[in-house]
Amino acid sequence: MFTKNSIIGVIGSGAMGSGIAQVAATTGHKVIVYDNNKDSLTKAEANLKTSLSKLVEKQKITAEVQQSVFSNISFVASLNELANCNLIIEAIVEKLEIKKSVFSELEKLVKEDCVLASNTSSLSITSIASACTNPERVIGIHFFNPATLMPLVEIIPGIATATTITTACKTLIDSWGKTTVIAKDTPGFIVNRVARPFYSEALRIYEEGIADMPTIDWAMKEIAGFKMGPFELMDLIGHDVNYVVTETVWTQFYYDPKFKPALSQKRLLEAGFLGRKSGRGFYNYSADSKLPEPDKNVELGKTIVKRILFMLINEAADTLYLKVASRDDIDLAMIKGVNYPKGLLKWADELGIPLIVKELTGLKDFYEEDRYRISPLLKQNFIMKKTFY
Repeated sequence: MFTKNSIIGVIGSGAMGSGIAQVAATTGHKVIVYDNNKDSLTKAEANLKTSLSKLVEKQKITAEVQQSVFSNISFVASLNELANCNLIIEAIVEKLEIKKSVFSELEKLVKEDCVLASNTSSLSITSIASACTNPERVIGIHFFNPATLMPLVEIIPGIATATTITTACKTLIDSWGKTTVIAKDTPGFIVNRVARPFYSEALRIYEEGIADMPTIDWAMKEIAGFKMGPFELMDLIGHDVNYVVTETVWTQFYYDPKFKPALSQKRLLEAGFLGRKSGRGFYNYSADSKLPEPDKNVELGKTIVKRILFMLINEAADTLYLKVASRDDIDLAMIKGVNYPKGLLKWADELGIPLIVKELTGLKDFYEEDRYRISPLLKQNFIMKKTFY
């Protein structure tokens, strides 16, 4: 369905849209980036020049490649310029009604065989596709930020998406040098669903006064081997993004307690303390401030790690149990999408499922909250003495 001559359209010239455009252009495609804000287009073009120049300076690409990539991308302010595209990837604000409006308008402009994709991180592909008269050609193609560096791309067919479209999109994105996984159209797909406890359980531990933020971050890095701690990572992502994804997943799962957002993070968002981008979040990033030191109590650290890690494993098990994705794709997604040290289901086997079930049972008994219910698949494996691998 797609060839090297396929024209790729990108809607939205922000960091994500520009990154996707660069990835496609680097593999030889002609790419058209649309934005209704001309200032954003000018900024995106300037940023692309700077980005490519840095890659030349670092000898990551040659000057010839730089020129080729830049010449492959055009920046336009008229949606009509996308009429001849073979694939269009939308990367705009995470608001369902706005996305539906764009897709409805797009469908009237493009060719019948043009595939329409959304880069949404947590909204329903089926719902977006409902705005189209031909929902068979609508699909989710979810890149991770920054798109030029992060290897993972989630491919999400909606209920009406044609199988041929799913296969063609996976093949195309694989050809761009990305690692693709297939996910069912459920809130958060794989990564943004399975990763929720990394943030929410860390926030819960902090709100209960069991440990402070630096200590929780230290434990997850030094003891568990994560590249960043939960509070550092939330500040890096930005609370305007991270909190909104949590709230979206929670509401779309009919207010399931295990996805419940934390008030402490909501208050930061309300105050405009968005993290690194605003200079303050959970931590203060002003030049004269010093980050607080953790309490390097190893036993406390192990307690923190068990609680967060076992909740992550529980969610990964539930994601497999509900057939959102395959075992291998779940583990691959967490390694390639958010840099986890190991696949969570493989990790569960190494730690021992009896230990995980025992600890989760203890949390459930103590708190008496549905938040801590154990995945039926974990219980089943425990009873039958089975492992994931």
